[in-house]
Amino acid sequence: QVQLVESGGGLAQPGGSLRLSCAVSRMVLNLNFLAWYRQAPGKQREMVAQINRGGATSYEDSVKDRFTISRDVAKNTLYLQMNNLKPEDTAIYYCNMNGFTGANFESFWGQGTQVTVSS
Repeated sequence: QVQLVESGGGLAQPGGSLRLSCAVSRMVLNLNFLAWYRQAPGKQREMVAQINRGGATSYEDSVKDRFTISRDVAKNTLYLQMNNLKPEDTAIYYCNMNGFTGANFESFWGQGTQVTVSS
């Protein structure tokens, strides 16, 4: 059974930094991408950053130049380095993995980790 476990959330001051990690128990055979999403209270879940199997990355406009997504293939771990945090970054952050095993599309989510940015 595939499990994604996030860690690294917490309280940060505006302008501060946090690094999120997502440990993946097993990768899907044909990975589409790994991604970080977030959901703030009263808002829809949105994609923050993604990295595809080739290593190409993309970011939501509000986090460009502040957040960096990366992966350690050997450790099956996804990271999100968040710098210059703003109060509007406050949300629950989720990691996601999706791809194909044979003809079956699969999408897996972690349980989420709370990030709060406040002075």
